[in-house]
Amino acid sequence: MGQMTDYRHEILAKLRDVAAVPEHGLSASAAAVIAPDSVWEVAHPVNRLEGREAIIGQFLMPLKQALSHMRRRDEIFIGGQNIRHEKGTWVASVTHYVGTFDRTLFGLAPSGKLSFVRSGEFYRIVDGQIAEAKIIIDLPDLARPAGRLPFPRDLGTEMMFPVPATHDGVCPTAGAAAASLAVVEGMLGDLHVYDPDSNHSPGQTGADGRWHDDMLWYGPGGVGSTYRWDGFLGDHRAAFLKAFPDRKGGNHYCRIGDGNYAAVSGWPSMTMTHQDTYLGVPATGQALTLRVMDFYRCEFASGRGKIMENWVRLDYVYLFR
Repeated sequence: MGQMTDYRHEILAKLRDVAAVPEHGLSASAAAVIAPDSVWEVAHPVNRLEGREAIIGQFLMPLKQALSHMRRRDEIFIGGQNIRHEKGTWVASVTHYVGTFDRTLFGLAPSGKLSFVRSGEFYRIVDGQIAEAKIIIDLPDLARPAGRLPFPRDLGTEMMFPVPATHDGVCPTAGAAAASLAVVEGMLGDLHVYDPDSNHSPGQTGADGRWHDDMLWYGPGGVGSTYRWDGFLGDHRAAFLKAFPDRKGGNHYCRIGDGNYAAVSGWPSMTMTHQDTYLGVPATGQALTLRVMDFYRCEFASGRGKIMENWVRLDYVYLFR
């Protein structure tokens, strides 16, 4: 898992060009980075797109037309060898699509204002082109500034996803990829077991825990962001576990590490049953699945690796439909 500098920079530059190019140049820009038979899975209501032309027509062009003068603003962009069953070379990013929200996007009415559409993205790279992609854009968060957030706003702090505190998340050049991924994998393994009374899991916090005491957790629209483990429990974890107490996660198609960063994703990652009210929706008893993306920054200053920041993308439009 060494540094993957060259191909990361090349793919990033081409994705930025796809975002910024005028509409008449989109097909040519897309052809430079997207394989003709590429398959993309995008958050609901876009879902599965097969082939470059479908990707352009049903995702990239609508996004470009809705956000005038669109630009891509990456907060994290990392690459590495996937250790999961699909393997291969992947890049993963936390980005914002920036522009004036002037036209309807996937059924969401425009606000006419500057908007930052946050997105989590995983791309499998073959011969310098994207052969496969998974993308979760945050449509509930895009609705929030216009006062149309479909969930009650009483959990964490709603905010734009910040850059990493160390400002080194785009094509990092330092750190140990394998060590970062090992910290995250250890944390994920412990999360499967929790105390239903306290909602704590062993090995998460404290001297031997994998989360730093000052951890920051940046959640999706409707949940918001939290600070420290107590904030994470109070503003997200407790409500989620109460609503979905039988949830099983970790069904990931991709796990990569790069520098002090790691990223994992499942499509879906979680299976669960809706057993209590969640974000204002009463229990339905339905068996559900959840598409998940997590991006982590680790710190090793204390000798033992700790997770400092976690950016989380959840396809809540798909979940709540």
